[in-house]
Amino acid sequence: MRSDLFYKEKRALRRIFSLCVAAAGFTLVPGVCLFFLSDSLPGERSVPSLEDRVRETLLLVWVHPFGVRMPMPDCRERFEISGCEITDDQNRYGQADAVLIHHREISSGAAPLPPEPRPPAQNWIWLNLESPSHSSRLWEYEGIYNLTLSYRQDSDVCLPYGFLIPRALLHEVPRSRSAYPLGGGTSPSDLPRPRLVAWVVSNWSGARVAFYKLLAQHVQVDVFGRAGEPIPPGGRRVVHLIRRYRFYLALENSQHTDYITEKLWNAVRGGAIPVVLGPSRKNYERFLPPEAFIHVDDFPTVQELAQYLLKVKDSPSLIQMHLSWRRDYSVYIPSMWDEHFCTACRAAQKNHGRINVVNNLSKWFYS
Repeated sequence: MRSDLFYKEKRALRRIFSLCVAAAGFTLVPGVCLFFLSDSLPGERSVPSLEDRVRETLLLVWVHPFGVRMPMPDCRERFEISGCEITDDQNRYGQADAVLIHHREISSGAAPLPPEPRPPAQNWIWLNLESPSHSSRLWEYEGIYNLTLSYRQDSDVCLPYGFLIPRALLHEVPRSRSAYPLGGGTSPSDLPRPRLVAWVVSNWSGARVAFYKLLAQHVQVDVFGRAGEPIPPGGRRVVHLIRRYRFYLALENSQHTDYITEKLWNAVRGGAIPVVLGPSRKNYERFLPPEAFIHVDDFPTVQELAQYLLKVKDSPSLIQMHLSWRRDYSVYIPSMWDEHFCTACRAAQKNHGRINVVNNLSKWFYS
């Protein structure tokens, strides 16, 4: 599904990716490193070419994701992305270089597709952060889009729910963006955790509930959210809640390639050891060091998993093993949705003059 979109940035990407791999010691998603870069690399003068100076790009956000209206971002101020204008004014459809279309509203009938015929050379960009299990009618949109933007690392534009930045690369992060240092906290005295396991959940259904019920037979699991106790008030409420616990259940609502959401990254930010249910361990290891999480598939039974959690709780050496990696990383959480809008606009700039066609959208997304 990847196009030749970023060929012009191969030199920069090779340099950054090689640093990622060397610093990380595990397989970072290649696209991850690209998206926290500014328009120029450190040490290089930000002097645009003549082609770049005349290529002002207008991106039309066709419909606000999930119907929640928000102000349109200034991409230069927020993300150091120059030459991009974001609008949600559908009257400017004929002027737009690209149109960003969120799948949920189109597939549910809440909004129509933009009208045909589309303006010459205009790119339509498919935006979707939901899993295939919650993305209906994909087959109806074959051959319509020119680029894809999702959490999947083989999208034309990949912007996952979160990713790690090795300490050696923090200087590459533009000053306009925030990465959260994870620090040390590798012993019970450094990270006091008076409680054992927490789970925040709103949708009480599926395999994850069956897993929780089995686990709760062996260890105490405190449940919060619409399906449990109220989350304590305050900013960044979930992260602050997780800081009380040694483990956090990062259970995805469905299991698909690269579908690793804020559930995992909330656990990482909160300093708990994530217990994950989602794609394969190998898939998670593209985002985290192997010791940074406990995968439910690591154990033949839920009872054996529970026994391991109790063992870790009482073992400073095991806690050290699961948490010592944190001192070398920060975590970056893309800003919803302004970062997606500006990243899409940047992709439209890079794709100027090309018309790719996304065929087999459904087959690819389900793969």
